[in-house]
Amino acid sequence: MRGLLCALLIGLAPMLAYAAERPDWAFPVTDKVQPSLPADEQPHTVPGSDKSYTRKQIDDLFNPPDWYPDLHPPMPQIVAHGESTTVRACGSCHLPTGTGHDESAYIAALPAGYFVRQMVDYKSGVRKGSGSMTTIAKAISEEDVHAAADYFAALKPRPWIRVVETDTVPKTYVGPGNKRLALPGGETEPIGNRIIEIPEDEEVALNRDPRSGFVALVPKGSIAKGQVLVTTGADKTLPCAICHGPTLKGLGDVPPIAGRQANYVVRQLFSIQDGTRGGASSALMQQVVERLTIDDMLAIAAYTASRQP
Repeated sequence: MRGLLCALLIGLAPMLAYAAERPDWAFPVTDKVQPSLPADEQPHTVPGSDKSYTRKQIDDLFNPPDWYPDLHPPMPQIVAHGESTTVRACGSCHLPTGTGHDESAYIAALPAGYFVRQMVDYKSGVRKGSGSMTTIAKAISEEDVHAAADYFAALKPRPWIRVVETDTVPKTYVGPGNKRLALPGGETEPIGNRIIEIPEDEEVALNRDPRSGFVALVPKGSIAKGQVLVTTGADKTLPCAICHGPTLKGLGDVPPIAGRQANYVVRQLFSIQDGTRGGASSALMQQVVERLTIDDMLAIAAYTASRQP
């Protein structure tokens, strides 16, 4: 009912759809040319853990590392190891803590019902834009969908994104697995109208270690502009709190949006606007995002990412 109210309210205003160009910076794709990196065949260890993994083990999508088992409840099989040879472990991309990386998603504390609906939408094909998730959704059992949904819903959200306003950013490349990383050499460039999200500690991220998250570098003034859009709608949309709650931490089956990856938020707003992301949940958002420009989406994402999850 709340989502329907959002759609009805926004429908009272004249609608002018913006045919926005897809922001490639928010949709990282592995670069064909990669920096030359040294061989990495030695076991890795991390502070505070008695575990040791080689690079090959760390990158095993069916048996990802679990550096700190005490940080989370016991993982079901689907989260820890996946299913068959098609459905890789949820923890390989989203981490056992559900905090994920820039190229994936922060799914800790997502309502279980919402999680299940997204998997149904991926399976039916109405939610597009992620080939790996579509493949997984078509192969995964209903039992495992519910096991994963219940596991991630029970996880406590943690601060994971630090938003910094800046004029310049490190020059970056997109490494294997669509991970954005800083180029060796420390060169910088103007940020322009982009969000550049990189690990706080690159080695930590590459090790799939959940100790530290990411810094989202955004243009100066983005957070304040986003606050106006999120809290008032600025005559372009609805205040987000109507559906996502006064602290943006979710309301009922409506998902939390506070403290999530900034580029993920941009990807979802854009995908709903251009119709790539469909389904019942997205249908309620289509008119809400219809008049947003890419700069609006950037600002909204900067503000929501800066909030406590």
